[in-house]
Amino acid sequence: MSASLPRWLSSRPPSAALEIDARRVTAVVLGRQGGAHIVSSHATEPLPAGAVEPSLNAINVHDPDALASAIRSVLERVTPRPRRVALVLPDTVAKFSLLRFEKTPAKVQDLDQLIRWQVRKAAPFRIEDAQLAWIPGVMLPGGGREYLVSVVRRDVIESYETACVAAGAQPGIVDLASVNLVNAVLALHAGESAGSDWLLVHVAAGYGTVAVVRGRDVIFFRTRPADRQDDLADLVHQTSMYHEDRLGGGGFARVVLAGASSRGHETADRIRQDLEQRVGSPVEALDFRPTVALRDRIGAGPDVLDALAPSVGVLLRERVA
Repeated sequence: MSASLPRWLSSRPPSAALEIDARRVTAVVLGRQGGAHIVSSHATEPLPAGAVEPSLNAINVHDPDALASAIRSVLERVTPRPRRVALVLPDTVAKFSLLRFEKTPAKVQDLDQLIRWQVRKAAPFRIEDAQLAWIPGVMLPGGGREYLVSVVRRDVIESYETACVAAGAQPGIVDLASVNLVNAVLALHAGESAGSDWLLVHVAAGYGTVAVVRGRDVIFFRTRPADRQDDLADLVHQTSMYHEDRLGGGGFARVVLAGASSRGHETADRIRQDLEQRVGSPVEALDFRPTVALRDRIGAGPDVLDALAPSVGVLLRERVA
């Protein structure tokens, strides 16, 4: 994984981020205090049921007015009120692929065309109607390389961006939730050895994502709908077996769980215990505070940390990339 992960727009780093999922809108403002990054303010607003239904190949925003109203509400409750934001969307709006090339073109433009040609085969929509992003992954013997590729329908991105603009904010960066949870974990452990594999497990509204990271490179990424707790545990078990059998892994140096607190304390604890049984390793909750502190007046329960983590990840990435 390189210093920055897939994004569709690139500009001067904003100081605020908005995360939108099926349940809520969350705003985070990042500042500095004594030379360190801090979350200076944040706000969350629930969305009406059905207003937003994240999907790869269908309409996502069913009630634009409700979404714009929720965005406006959180923006008015954070200080200073941001005019530019990073926008974090659910993983389910994108299709991820890991592409492997034994030889890669020397010119970036030729590599981009090669990646687009490969993605075209599997995308469930016209690649001409999509926004595509890629980053280099692990180096392969003989000079080849893997690439982590994301593709999203352009009109899906625009539906979220339009709601932001209607609420008075200009989205300067668009990215995905689990991608920036990976960024948050990398920032936490930036000084550690780059040779070990670790696993991220993201429990989100209506889906679960697992990512295996080797050093700073994503070597496995999968998102699935998760209606039951067992769905996520099964996905983690399958990933663990694939990691051992196909990716040359010998266990995970770290297993990080994010988002589980949204299911309630008891359910989150059961999820953690199930995962520990499946992977045979301790599971830790994602706590970004050693890297980005919370201002004293902000509570720091697991639900708050889970709600803020994707936005913290994208904002922190933009400052260290």
